[in-house]
Amino acid sequence: MVVHKLWVITAALLFSTGGTAIKFSSFTAWQIASFRSAIAVVLLTLLMPHWRTWWRPQSLMVGAAFGATLVLFVTANTLTTAANAIFLQYSAPLYILILGPKLLGEANRPRDFALMAVLATGILLLFFGQQAAVGTAPDPAVGNMFGLAAGVTWALTIMGLRWLALQPGVTNASGTAVVAGNAIACLVCLPMAFPLNEPTLVDWGVVIYLGVVQTSLAYVCLLRGLDHLRTIEATLLLLIEPVTAGIWAWLVHGEVPGSAALLGSGLIFAAVVFEAVQGSDDPVTSVGEQTE
Repeated sequence: MVVHKLWVITAALLFSTGGTAIKFSSFTAWQIASFRSAIAVVLLTLLMPHWRTWWRPQSLMVGAAFGATLVLFVTANTLTTAANAIFLQYSAPLYILILGPKLLGEANRPRDFALMAVLATGILLLFFGQQAAVGTAPDPAVGNMFGLAAGVTWALTIMGLRWLALQPGVTNASGTAVVAGNAIACLVCLPMAFPLNEPTLVDWGVVIYLGVVQTSLAYVCLLRGLDHLRTIEATLLLLIEPVTAGIWAWLVHGEVPGSAALLGSGLIFAAVVFEAVQGSDDPVTSVGEQTE
Protein backbone atom coordinates (compact mmCIF):
# COMPACT_ATOMS: atom_id res chain seq x y z
CA MET A 1 0.00 0.00 0.00
CA VAL A 2 2.83 2.43 0.83
CA VAL A 3 4.46 1.83 -2.57
CA HIS A 4 1.22 2.64 -4.36
CA LYS A 5 0.86 5.85 -2.36
CA LEU A 6 4.40 6.81 -3.34
CA TRP A 7 3.49 6.39 -7.04
CA VAL A 8 0.59 8.81 -6.57
CA ILE A 9 2.76 11.27 -4.63
CA THR A 10 5.39 11.16 -7.40
CA ALA A 11 2.68 11.91 -9.96
CA ALA A 12 1.50 14.85 -7.84
CA LEU A 13 5.01 16.33 -7.67
CA LEU A 14 5.37 16.11 -11.46
CA PHE A 15 1.92 17.61 -11.99
CA SER A 16 2.80 20.50 -9.68
CA THR A 17 5.42 21.89 -12.07
CA GLY A 18 2.86 22.58 -14.79
CA GLY A 19 1.57 25.96 -13.65
CA THR A 20 5.05 27.41 -13.23
CA ALA A 21 6.21 26.04 -16.59
CA ILE A 22 3.16 27.41 -18.43
CA LYS A 23 3.96 30.96 -17.29
CA PHE A 24 7.33 30.82 -19.09
CA SER A 25 5.58 30.47 -22.44
CA SER A 26 4.12 33.22 -24.62
CA PHE A 27 1.83 30.70 -26.30
CA THR A 28 -1.91 31.18 -25.79
CA ALA A 29 -3.90 28.78 -23.63
CA TRP A 30 -5.28 27.13 -26.78
CA GLN A 31 -1.77 26.59 -28.17
CA ILE A 32 -0.33 25.21 -24.95
CA ALA A 33 -3.25 22.84 -24.39
CA SER A 34 -3.21 21.58 -28.00
CA PHE A 35 0.54 21.16 -28.45
CA ARG A 36 1.14 19.67 -25.01
CA SER A 37 -1.54 17.07 -25.55
CA ALA A 38 -0.32 16.29 -29.07
CA ILE A 39 3.13 15.47 -27.69
CA ALA A 40 1.59 13.33 -24.95
CA VAL A 41 -0.52 11.36 -27.45
CA VAL A 42 2.48 10.60 -29.64
CA LEU A 43 4.74 9.68 -26.73
CA LEU A 44 2.23 7.48 -24.91
CA THR A 45 1.21 5.75 -28.13
CA LEU A 46 4.84 4.91 -28.89
CA LEU A 47 5.92 3.90 -25.38
CA MET A 48 2.69 2.25 -24.19
CA PRO A 49 1.45 0.15 -27.14
CA HIS A 50 -1.23 -1.47 -24.96
CA TRP A 51 -2.87 1.97 -24.64
CA ARG A 52 -3.44 2.41 -28.39
CA THR A 53 -7.12 1.42 -28.28
CA TRP A 54 -8.02 4.85 -26.91
CA TRP A 55 -10.91 5.20 -29.37
CA ARG A 56 -13.09 2.71 -27.44
CA PRO A 57 -16.39 4.24 -26.15
CA GLN A 58 -15.52 3.71 -22.47
CA SER A 59 -12.14 5.39 -22.85
CA LEU A 60 -13.58 8.27 -24.88
CA MET A 61 -16.24 8.89 -22.25
CA VAL A 62 -13.72 9.25 -19.43
CA GLY A 63 -11.27 10.93 -21.79
CA ALA A 64 -13.78 13.72 -22.47
CA ALA A 65 -13.75 14.69 -18.78
CA PHE A 66 -9.96 14.48 -18.70
CA GLY A 67 -9.60 16.54 -21.88
CA ALA A 68 -11.83 19.24 -20.41
CA THR A 69 -9.64 19.29 -17.29
CA LEU A 70 -6.50 19.78 -19.37
CA VAL A 71 -7.98 22.76 -21.22
CA LEU A 72 -9.56 24.37 -18.16
CA PHE A 73 -6.35 24.06 -16.13
CA VAL A 74 -4.20 25.72 -18.80
CA THR A 75 -6.75 28.51 -19.23
CA ALA A 76 -6.92 29.12 -15.48
CA ASN A 77 -3.13 29.30 -15.28
CA THR A 78 -2.96 32.00 -17.94
CA LEU A 79 -5.39 34.18 -15.96
CA THR A 80 -4.81 33.59 -12.26
CA THR A 81 -1.89 32.51 -10.09
CA ALA A 82 -0.52 28.99 -10.42
CA ALA A 83 -1.44 28.30 -6.79
CA ASN A 84 -5.04 29.45 -7.22
CA ALA A 85 -5.53 27.46 -10.42
CA ILE A 86 -4.39 24.18 -8.95
CA PHE A 87 -5.93 24.65 -5.50
CA LEU A 88 -9.32 25.24 -7.09
CA GLN A 89 -8.93 22.20 -9.32
CA TYR A 90 -8.40 20.22 -6.15
CA SER A 91 -11.85 21.02 -4.88
CA ALA A 92 -12.49 17.68 -6.65
CA PRO A 93 -12.56 15.57 -3.44
CA LEU A 94 -15.66 17.44 -2.34
CA TYR A 95 -17.52 16.14 -5.40
CA ILE A 96 -16.00 12.68 -5.08
CA LEU A 97 -17.17 12.47 -1.47
CA ILE A 98 -20.74 13.04 -2.66
CA LEU A 99 -20.71 11.04 -5.90
CA GLY A 100 -18.24 8.25 -5.08
CA PRO A 101 -20.65 6.05 -3.09
CA LYS A 102 -23.32 6.37 -5.79
CA LEU A 103 -21.15 5.95 -8.88
CA LEU A 104 -18.46 3.59 -7.59
CA GLY A 105 -20.00 1.96 -4.53
CA GLU A 106 -17.08 3.09 -2.37
CA ALA A 107 -18.30 3.81 1.15
CA ASN A 108 -16.97 6.90 2.90
CA ARG A 109 -15.13 6.50 6.19
CA PRO A 110 -15.69 8.88 9.13
CA ARG A 111 -12.22 10.35 8.72
CA ASP A 112 -12.97 11.18 5.06
CA PHE A 113 -15.57 13.72 6.19
CA ALA A 114 -13.11 15.28 8.63
CA LEU A 115 -10.52 15.58 5.88
CA MET A 116 -13.10 17.11 3.55
CA ALA A 117 -13.93 19.73 6.20
CA VAL A 118 -10.24 20.66 6.36
CA LEU A 119 -10.11 20.83 2.56
CA ALA A 120 -13.20 23.04 2.32
CA THR A 121 -11.73 25.39 4.92
CA GLY A 122 -8.52 25.62 2.92
CA ILE A 123 -10.40 26.48 -0.28
CA LEU A 124 -12.41 29.19 1.46
CA LEU A 125 -9.21 30.71 2.84
CA LEU A 126 -7.82 30.70 -0.68
CA PHE A 127 -10.73 32.81 -1.91
CA PHE A 128 -10.43 35.22 1.01
CA GLY A 129 -6.74 35.57 0.23
CA GLN A 130 -7.29 36.44 -3.46
CA GLN A 131 -4.83 39.02 -4.76
CA ALA A 132 -5.08 41.82 -7.31
CA ALA A 133 -4.04 41.27 -10.92
CA VAL A 134 -0.30 40.95 -11.62
CA GLY A 135 1.77 40.26 -14.70
CA THR A 136 1.59 36.48 -14.39
CA ALA A 137 -2.06 36.56 -13.26
CA PRO A 138 -3.89 39.26 -15.29
CA ASP A 139 -7.48 38.30 -14.40
CA PRO A 140 -7.65 36.31 -11.14
CA ALA A 141 -11.45 36.39 -10.83
CA VAL A 142 -12.11 34.79 -14.23
CA GLY A 143 -9.15 32.45 -13.83
CA ASN A 144 -10.52 31.26 -10.50
CA MET A 145 -13.82 30.34 -12.18
CA PHE A 146 -11.98 28.23 -14.75
CA GLY A 147 -10.05 26.61 -11.90
CA LEU A 148 -13.27 25.77 -10.07
CA ALA A 149 -14.74 24.25 -13.24
CA ALA A 150 -11.58 22.17 -13.56
CA GLY A 151 -12.33 20.81 -10.09
CA VAL A 152 -15.62 19.35 -11.33
CA THR A 153 -14.10 17.76 -14.44
CA TRP A 154 -11.10 16.48 -12.45
CA ALA A 155 -13.44 14.74 -10.01
CA LEU A 156 -15.22 13.08 -12.94
CA THR A 157 -11.83 12.08 -14.38
CA ILE A 158 -10.57 10.43 -11.21
CA MET A 159 -13.84 8.60 -10.67
CA GLY A 160 -13.86 7.59 -14.32
CA LEU A 161 -10.32 6.20 -14.19
CA ARG A 162 -11.16 4.22 -11.08
CA TRP A 163 -14.39 2.97 -12.69
CA LEU A 164 -12.45 1.76 -15.73
CA ALA A 165 -9.92 0.04 -13.50
CA LEU A 166 -12.71 -1.87 -11.75
CA GLN A 167 -14.36 -3.17 -14.92
CA PRO A 168 -14.15 -7.01 -15.01
CA GLY A 169 -12.29 -8.42 -17.97
CA VAL A 170 -11.11 -5.00 -19.14
CA THR A 171 -7.38 -4.25 -19.21
CA ASN A 172 -5.48 -1.01 -19.84
CA ALA A 173 -8.71 1.01 -19.96
CA SER A 174 -7.42 3.71 -17.62
CA GLY A 175 -4.33 4.24 -19.75
CA THR A 176 -6.34 4.46 -22.94
CA ALA A 177 -8.58 7.09 -21.29
CA VAL A 178 -5.50 9.24 -20.62
CA VAL A 179 -4.51 9.03 -24.28
CA ALA A 180 -8.10 9.72 -25.35
CA GLY A 181 -8.29 12.80 -23.14
CA ASN A 182 -5.12 14.22 -24.61
CA ALA A 183 -6.33 13.50 -28.14
CA ILE A 184 -9.65 15.25 -27.44
CA ALA A 185 -7.93 18.27 -25.88
CA CYS A 186 -5.54 18.52 -28.83
CA LEU A 187 -8.26 18.34 -31.47
CA VAL A 188 -10.65 20.72 -29.70
CA CYS A 189 -7.98 23.39 -29.18
CA LEU A 190 -6.15 22.96 -32.50
CA PRO A 191 -8.39 25.24 -34.62
CA MET A 192 -7.79 28.10 -32.16
CA ALA A 193 -4.03 27.43 -31.97
CA PHE A 194 -3.23 29.10 -35.27
CA PRO A 195 -1.71 31.26 -36.53
CA LEU A 196 1.58 31.06 -34.63
CA ASN A 197 3.24 34.40 -33.85
CA GLU A 198 6.97 33.70 -34.06
CA PRO A 199 7.30 31.25 -31.14
CA THR A 200 10.66 31.05 -29.41
CA LEU A 201 12.73 28.06 -28.35
CA VAL A 202 11.51 28.68 -24.81
CA ASP A 203 7.90 28.38 -25.98
CA TRP A 204 8.58 25.03 -27.63
CA GLY A 205 10.72 23.85 -24.73
CA VAL A 206 7.84 24.51 -22.33
CA VAL A 207 5.28 22.51 -24.32
CA ILE A 208 7.75 19.65 -24.82
CA TYR A 209 8.42 19.52 -21.08
CA LEU A 210 4.69 19.66 -20.35
CA GLY A 211 3.90 16.89 -22.81
CA VAL A 212 6.74 14.54 -21.88
CA VAL A 213 7.24 14.98 -18.13
CA GLN A 214 4.32 16.87 -16.61
CA THR A 215 1.67 14.91 -18.53
CA SER A 216 2.94 11.59 -19.92
CA LEU A 217 5.34 10.49 -17.17
CA ALA A 218 3.10 11.82 -14.42
CA TYR A 219 0.05 9.88 -15.59
CA VAL A 220 2.01 6.66 -15.92
CA CYS A 221 2.94 7.07 -12.24
CA LEU A 222 -0.62 7.99 -11.27
CA LEU A 223 -2.17 4.92 -12.87
CA ARG A 224 0.34 2.62 -11.16
CA GLY A 225 -0.96 3.83 -7.80
CA LEU A 226 -4.60 4.46 -8.64
CA ASP A 227 -5.30 0.80 -9.43
CA HIS A 228 -4.67 -0.12 -5.77
CA LEU A 229 -6.13 2.84 -3.86
CA ARG A 230 -9.64 4.05 -3.10
CA THR A 231 -10.64 7.04 -5.23
CA ILE A 232 -10.96 9.48 -2.34
CA GLU A 233 -7.66 8.24 -0.87
CA ALA A 234 -5.76 8.79 -4.12
CA THR A 235 -7.33 12.21 -4.63
CA LEU A 236 -6.34 13.35 -1.15
CA LEU A 237 -2.75 12.26 -1.77
CA LEU A 238 -2.78 14.28 -5.01
CA LEU A 239 -3.43 17.39 -2.90
CA ILE A 240 0.35 17.56 -2.55
CA GLU A 241 0.21 19.07 -6.04
CA PRO A 242 -1.38 22.42 -5.16
CA VAL A 243 0.88 22.90 -2.16
CA THR A 244 4.07 22.29 -4.13
CA ALA A 245 2.72 24.21 -7.16
CA GLY A 246 2.43 27.28 -4.97
CA ILE A 247 6.00 26.79 -3.76
CA TRP A 248 7.34 26.53 -7.34
CA ALA A 249 5.41 29.65 -8.40
CA TRP A 250 6.79 31.58 -5.43
CA LEU A 251 10.39 30.48 -5.98
CA VAL A 252 10.42 30.96 -9.76
CA HIS A 253 7.90 33.73 -10.52
CA GLY A 254 7.64 35.51 -7.19
CA GLU A 255 3.90 34.82 -6.84
CA VAL A 256 3.53 35.37 -3.11
CA PRO A 257 0.21 34.17 -1.67
CA GLY A 258 -1.54 36.14 1.05
CA SER A 259 -1.60 35.03 4.66
CA ALA A 260 -5.06 33.45 4.27
CA ALA A 261 -3.89 31.43 1.27
CA LEU A 262 -0.80 30.32 3.17
CA LEU A 263 -2.96 29.14 6.05
CA GLY A 264 -5.19 27.26 3.60
CA SER A 265 -2.13 25.60 2.06
CA GLY A 266 -0.97 24.54 5.50
CA LEU A 267 -4.31 22.95 6.32
CA ILE A 268 -4.38 21.03 3.05
CA PHE A 269 -0.80 19.87 3.46
CA ALA A 270 -1.58 18.62 6.98
CA ALA A 271 -4.54 16.63 5.62
CA VAL A 272 -2.34 15.08 2.94
CA VAL A 273 0.36 14.05 5.41
CA PHE A 274 -2.26 12.48 7.68
CA GLU A 275 -3.79 10.50 4.79
CA ALA A 276 -0.38 9.42 3.48
CA VAL A 277 0.68 7.80 6.77
CA GLN A 278 -2.64 6.09 7.45
CA GLY A 279 -3.44 2.64 6.14
CA SER A 280 -6.67 1.99 4.28
CA ASP A 281 -9.47 0.74 6.53
CA ASP A 282 -10.87 -1.48 3.79
CA PRO A 283 -9.11 -3.77 1.33
CA VAL A 284 -8.92 -2.40 -2.22
CA THR A 285 -9.26 -4.72 -5.16
CA SER A 286 -6.60 -4.10 -7.79
CA VAL A 287 -6.96 -4.41 -11.51
CA GLY A 288 -4.64 -7.38 -11.55
CA GLU A 289 -6.81 -9.21 -9.04
CA GLN A 290 -9.87 -8.67 -11.21
CA THR A 291 -8.49 -9.56 -14.60
CA GLU A 292 -6.13 -12.43 -13.90
